[in-house]
Amino acid sequence: MQHFALINTVLADSEGSPYMILLPLGLIILLGKLFSLFMGKLKLPQVVGMLLAGLAVGLILFIPNQNILTDYTLDGIGELSKIGVVLILFTAGLETDLKKIKELGKASVIITSLGVIVPLLFGFLLSWAFLDNGLAEPYTCIYYGVILTATSVSVGVATLKELGRLDSKVGTAITSAAILDDVIGVILLSVVISLSGKGSSGVVYSENAGLNLFLMILVMAAFFALSIVMGIFFHKFFDWVGRKYPHHRRIPMLGLAFCFIWAYLAEAVFQVADITGAYVAGLIIANSAAAKYIDHRADQIANIIFVPVFFASVGISMYTSLSGESSAAGIDVGIFIVFGLLWIVAGLAGKIVGCFIGGKITGFNAKDSFKIGIGMMARAEVLIVTAQKGIDAGLVSSFIMPFTVGLIVASSFLTPIILKALYKNEPPENGGELANREPPQVEAPTNATNA
Repeated sequence: MQHFALINTVLADSEGSPYMILLPLGLIILLGKLFSLFMGKLKLPQVVGMLLAGLAVGLILFIPNQNILTDYTLDGIGELSKIGVVLILFTAGLETDLKKIKELGKASVIITSLGVIVPLLFGFLLSWAFLDNGLAEPYTCIYYGVILTATSVSVGVATLKELGRLDSKVGTAITSAAILDDVIGVILLSVVISLSGKGSSGVVYSENAGLNLFLMILVMAAFFALSIVMGIFFHKFFDWVGRKYPHHRRIPMLGLAFCFIWAYLAEAVFQVADITGAYVAGLIIANSAAAKYIDHRADQIANIIFVPVFFASVGISMYTSLSGESSAAGIDVGIFIVFGLLWIVAGLAGKIVGCFIGGKITGFNAKDSFKIGIGMMARAEVLIVTAQKGIDAGLVSSFIMPFTVGLIVASSFLTPIILKALYKNEPPENGGELANREPPQVEAPTNATNA
């Protein structure tokens, strides 16, 4: 605890000049890249490396009389990280293919719905049992479940592609369900934060709680209705721009401007989280002629500085937030550790059980349903974004962050191992492992003209 007292002392009266943020930014970007490359070698998501970079840079806080990580520089890193979150969700929206959801239709909706409901229920019940000591509100317990609804399709897709099963019925079910999962998860995030009254806008419409709830839902619905109506116009606009000026820098500039404006309007006017607005902006542009180029450029901009800074800031915040939270919030650290470990298990089991049931309902056999559940189990950056948004809103404890990282690591390791075991002794389809076999030997032609 003396170490955390040192952190509080260092951060107490710090001021600074703009150049002071350059050193921690340089360290974050350099270490983020190095750790990410190392995580790639271990077949783990690169975001884990960026989080480790934040933890490494955060150790500076324990150096007596240091003036590198001060309130001034941490505030600057925090502001840059918020842009990183917006860009992460914007590019996620750009990469969402709603056509794939339509292809599988009813099955993807049922699988995704149960893949969201079951882990949300597991997380809610677990937090209610462990943390409901008069301090945990119902919305806090719900939000611990909301965090568990996030899915990362990248690990499962990479494994299925390697096995030659990506275009199979199971592969299509996993891909389309994961896409729809992102849409539902981001909307849930906004709904719970807004209904809890802890959104940044803090608008109160009426003293009557029931009327206030109705008006809040009405305003949020208005945002999505506006997005659908205006989305048709903006989609056509970006489609026209993409065809008329292919690969021109004005295209990503217009795309980013639209993203930031839509994200601002979402939270400032409609009480919908800014990251939801960014995700919707990406959905509007998706599948237009400009989408791929905007995604490419936005991804470059984000991953060079803003995304590494966001994940590193999460790592650094584990030190600063833990420095006094346990006593201030009345949290029993021992109980929370047990809760966190069980929460990881609930996150893994929730997706498997929910998607397994969804698969069985939609006509998949037991083994294929289990494959879908395993494929939907993996987590990555959206999990961190969702957890951090809840921490920023004061809904959940920052103690949950190490366990979100643990869930990412555990699911990223287990998903490919279990999927490969389930497909063992089954012949590959569409290439996969067959592509790695030696081609048949053909005798060289004897005709000199062919030599």
